[in-house]
Amino acid sequence: MGAMRVIAKSTLVKFYQRLPKGPQATAESAMMDWYTTVSNAAWSNFADVKATFNSADYVSSGKIVFDVGGNKYRVVALIGFRTQRVFILFVGTHAEYDRIDVAEL
Repeated sequence: MGAMRVIAKSTLVKFYQRLPKGPQATAESAMMDWYTTVSNAAWSNFADVKATFNSADYVSSGKIVFDVGGNKYRVVALIGFRTQRVFILFVGTHAEYDRIDVAEL
């Protein structure tokens, strides 16, 4: 089992680059920590994800919600365990996350 491949890191970068200067550095640090952790993981099921990210929640149809940066941000991803790919579907603040329907992603 190799490492997970995150698609696409640019989604994380676009998210924190749109934030104001102050929060931007915090968000960048949090997103890059998440990205590094996921990239180095070798998950084969949701239990493996939960062991790495205790706050991760399985939502529906393989979609998993991650609390990032001490619950300030949310990343919703679809994980292909067989292919070792993590597809980022949504990145946003907690407030932005509250306004979306994860099932619709």
